[in-house]
Amino acid sequence: MAAKELTVQEKLKQLFLLQSIDSKIDKIEVLKGELPMEVNDLEDEIIGLETRINKINASISDLNTEIVNHETNIKEAQTLIEKYEKQLDNVKNNREYDALTKEVEMQNLEIQLSEKKTKETKGILENKNEVLAAATEKLDSRNADLETKKVELTDIIAKTEKEEEKLMKSSTKAKKGIEERLLKSYNKIRTTYRNGIAVAVVARGACGGCFNTIPAQKQIDIGTHKNIIACEHCGRVLVDDELAGMVKVK
Repeated sequence: MAAKELTVQEKLKQLFLLQSIDSKIDKIEVLKGELPMEVNDLEDEIIGLETRINKINASISDLNTEIVNHETNIKEAQTLIEKYEKQLDNVKNNREYDALTKEVEMQNLEIQLSEKKTKETKGILENKNEVLAAATEKLDSRNADLETKKVELTDIIAKTEKEEEKLMKSSTKAKKGIEERLLKSYNKIRTTYRNGIAVAVVARGACGGCFNTIPAQKQIDIGTHKNIIACEHCGRVLVDDELAGMVKVK
């Protein structure tokens, strides 16, 4: 047996019911505000900061290793100088003397070079530590902000979760009673306007969505519930107070 074709009035009532339910869901989303997005942004920023800090720590570790290597080179060079200077006391000819003297000079140059590189590396290390301290401080601050935002969001969700879940089920149920063409148009209008109003009630002779005046004859037509009439200014489906009063969101 074929499903009974809905009258225009029934279609309008179903559309307005869906709008009423979705508007309640919208209010819950407004209550949450930008918190979900702020939480996501903070989480992404924290991941970025942690990655940066890990890279800085790795760089600091490499720099410390480099400094140790330079210091080791200096100690080895000093040991060799002491060795060569002792050998100088027992040289047998000028050739040995010149060779040992040259080795001492080379080791002194090695010490100077290692000392220069150590100083440069320590300068870079100092800068890295400052950057690390700033990044760590920023990370601590962002973690504190995230914790606060999560508490706020969790509190709102706890208060609205059951109601939102119930409304979502009601919205899904209400959509099943609306023909595809109307539902597609409804969804398109909802996404067009920030307030999500696709079905507007005529109030004081004006569209409840864009507030433009509705001609008197069109107001009469809307009141007959015989046709689905859209606002000529914003495209929203229009209903009158009488029909709106027939719809109750459970």
